[in-house]
Amino acid sequence: MRIETKAIHEGWKPGKGEARQVPISQSTTFKYDTSEEMGKLFDLEAEGYFYTRLQNPTNDAVAAKICAMEGGVAAMLTSSGQAANFYAIFNICETGDHFIASSSIYGGTYNLFGTTMKKMGIECTFVDQTLPEEELAKYFKPNTKAVFGETITNPTVTVFDFEKFARLAHSHGVPLIVDNTFATPVNCRPFEWGADIVTHSTTKYMDGHGVGVGGCIVDSGNFDWMAHADKFPGLTTPDESYHGITYAERFGKGAYITKATAQLMRDFGSIQSPQNAFYLNLGLESLHLRMERHCSNALAVAKFLKNHEKVAWVHFAGLEGDEYYDLAKKYMPNGTCGVLAFGVKGGREASIKFMDKLKLASIVTHVADAKTCLLHPASHTHRQMSEEQLLEAGVNPDLIRLSVGIENVDDLIEDLKQALD
Repeated sequence: MRIETKAIHEGWKPGKGEARQVPISQSTTFKYDTSEEMGKLFDLEAEGYFYTRLQNPTNDAVAAKICAMEGGVAAMLTSSGQAANFYAIFNICETGDHFIASSSIYGGTYNLFGTTMKKMGIECTFVDQTLPEEELAKYFKPNTKAVFGETITNPTVTVFDFEKFARLAHSHGVPLIVDNTFATPVNCRPFEWGADIVTHSTTKYMDGHGVGVGGCIVDSGNFDWMAHADKFPGLTTPDESYHGITYAERFGKGAYITKATAQLMRDFGSIQSPQNAFYLNLGLESLHLRMERHCSNALAVAKFLKNHEKVAWVHFAGLEGDEYYDLAKKYMPNGTCGVLAFGVKGGREASIKFMDKLKLASIVTHVADAKTCLLHPASHTHRQMSEEQLLEAGVNPDLIRLSVGIENVDDLIEDLKQALD
């Protein structure tokens, strides 16, 4: 099936007389007839459900749909995109380990990696993703366990060079983890370009309507953990909390997600609610239609802003002449996303004044929504970062992140014009 059909039909396969739409399993627990049956679940010797903190049928059906759309082998939903990125790294890193991340990532993820995980004894080195391979190779250490980037960076909307970073990661025996939130699998499938693990904030385009916070991790099944057994003992040596199971040996290509579910979700419990998973599934069914409109609207808006005398600059990879245009065409030939960045002449204060004059677009801490919205990262999402960190992440003081919705584009342009005037 092609991706548009997968968005409708994958995940839930109803039998005769069963609900056509995925049912909401709004239950914390699940019943079994014998103690032995329940025991096998706790020993990972049988498949099934016993407590929603680990797994839930609704969540698994929706995760399976996202997995199919990305072309992976296994997936799990989480309570948020932040939880997905934390689990993705923490599943293979422990105290004393190191990983590399692009410095141009979302501010919340930057804080997670650079501050919170640092307190856990896990070191992250942030790198300029535009550096040549020979320069980036210098940042790898013997204890480096992963490389992380975003398909389209938030909020600077630069494009990640998958093949360059896949070569680097794999030549050092570590997986490439990519946050594919902005592009979605409709416009980009990172596994086809060498990525090993994909994460999503499903709160964004996948949901698309601002109703449910959530995240997802998808494993390609392509990274050979046993070939680098000394680097990943959590997957390649016995887990005493499960009677000595070695995940990579017992579960093969499903090892990474099985460990994340059985160990991390068991202990941290960042599960997505079944109700939110149901909302997410509804959003997924129209994702391919909405992304086409988001991209066409954003391109029209980017052209308008680029030609306006009061706009200082515009970054949108789908705009011909943008420095990332060629890279975007390579990895995302059908379009990038509906998010763009720009600055108003007059600097930070002028950008803020412009935003306050808008009537249709909303100032919200959200992005990738059916409704057009925007924010000023230096004042909002990246507020905790120093001026030096902002510049390192490519966030100029005047940068406005504009998430173009699926309204009539002429109405959007008229609103932007009156605010600029």
